[in-house]
Amino acid sequence: MTGRPRAVLWDLDGTIADSKDFHWRAWRETMAAAGAPITYERFLHSFGQRNDAILGAWLPGAPPETVTRLGDEKEAAFRRLAAEGPLHPLPGAMEWIERLANAGWRQAIASSAPPANVATMARVLDLERWMGALVTADDVHRGKPDPEVFLVAASRLGVPPERCVVVEDAAAGIEAARRGGMQSIGVGGPALRAADLHVTSLVDLAADAFDRLVPD
Repeated sequence: MTGRPRAVLWDLDGTIADSKDFHWRAWRETMAAAGAPITYERFLHSFGQRNDAILGAWLPGAPPETVTRLGDEKEAAFRRLAAEGPLHPLPGAMEWIERLANAGWRQAIASSAPPANVATMARVLDLERWMGALVTADDVHRGKPDPEVFLVAASRLGVPPERCVVVEDAAAGIEAARRGGMQSIGVGGPALRAADLHVTSLVDLAADAFDRLVPD
């Protein structure tokens, strides 16, 4: 690599690995212990929301300390389950991460998840050796579609936004990349078509996909 530095900013959950089943099992366990069992359909309806919003809908009128306690218990259960595994990377994810590292791209995780969750997943998936930064919910004040998480990640890598490619599985993340002045790759269904490049799986990316978005 001879030009200015370039970076790839990875969303984690749903992009590098799919941990939805671990979140479901953690919520099911936590809410059953609290005497308020939930269905899988109700879980799916809330997936991706903040814990306080989820619990506010499931337990209307619950005291803030109860909401905080149950949210903490759920996240602890998630980390335990993810560590027990098996938590596998999504197809093509690790191959691309290694390929980009070997080509000189700087890389970071830019996730809305709590830092302990990101640390657990990064450890299980052996991501630390490839990433120059792990940016989490505690590092920002505003969530996606605000671009703050990506701008913080780019700053920590020392790469200007216009030299960054965001890889995301959520429309809010694609919008955050746009607002941050970054290129984006959307991985998933039709809701990701607003991305600069859209594929249903990372294995579908052309070998020069990242180079075309941000030339060396």
